[in-house]
Amino acid sequence: MKKQEGLPRLHTTSSARVTPLGVAGFLVLLGIGILGAIWLQPRASETITVAWIIGWSVLAVYVLAAFQMANQWEKAVVLRLGKFHGLFGPGVFWVVPVVDAVVDWVDQRVMVTPFRAEKTLTKDTVPVDVDAVLFWMVFDAEKAALEVEDYRAAVAWAAQTALREVIGQKELAEILTGRTAMDEELQRIIDERTTAWGVSVQSVEIRDIVIPSSLEEAMSRRAQAERERQARVILGTSEVEIAASFAEAATAYAENPTALHLRAMNMLFEGLKEKGALVIVPSSAVETMNLGSLSGLVALGQRQSPEGNPSATD
Repeated sequence: MKKQEGLPRLHTTSSARVTPLGVAGFLVLLGIGILGAIWLQPRASETITVAWIIGWSVLAVYVLAAFQMANQWEKAVVLRLGKFHGLFGPGVFWVVPVVDAVVDWVDQRVMVTPFRAEKTLTKDTVPVDVDAVLFWMVFDAEKAALEVEDYRAAVAWAAQTALREVIGQKELAEILTGRTAMDEELQRIIDERTTAWGVSVQSVEIRDIVIPSSLEEAMSRRAQAERERQARVILGTSEVEIAASFAEAATAYAENPTALHLRAMNMLFEGLKEKGALVIVPSSAVETMNLGSLSGLVALGQRQSPEGNPSATD
């Protein structure tokens, strides 16, 4: 049989506790009885001595069983002759042995319950494994102890059932991208089921969603193809914008040759600023830009170089 994962072990019903103060009272009363018996032995009959010991022993056992103490976060559920008697704690309280029974100690702190759904089909028939965590607390100890046999196990099973139900109503894309909405829906469904048991759901958090490896690889290839498509679209859009800018610049330069010459001179100037740069320009272009000769262009480059020597052109 497959072991159920993510569910707590069954909560066993606890009985009255033996407290340190109860043990101390038991020992004190038992000591009084023993010392009294020693004192009575030479002064009274054996029957009276035995009755004295039995009486103090019964009283000591009564104190040991009747003296109870609940921690700050606990409520003790007490039944008297099988009927609900009351909630006690935190702190010290007394019960009547044999007549009263402490049937449960309800922890009212926030509890954490992990749960999961394995190989559960989504709406589009994809098997997924989902891990989640449930945060809950008992707000009514009486209902938690009397309305359900084991409220811890009941909360865990209700959470797992709700998770399977929600997964079956959603497609894989909704589960992967809408975790927050899924958390809120799970909290609402589980809280509706557990309120009658005196349990309030604080929050539900999905920890992990595992999909089949083959589907994961297919989704990865699809995402990569989509990124490449977007890159090509962006590149094409950029080329169109660049071409439009060049066409606009060509129109401006065609109407103003001087602006074209200034732009060409600026491009040569920027190229010659770099140390060791070599720029080859046709003589016809140099004459068109009125730069004189090629030697004048070289001299211009040397003057822009930090280590240039004017005598090098001689």
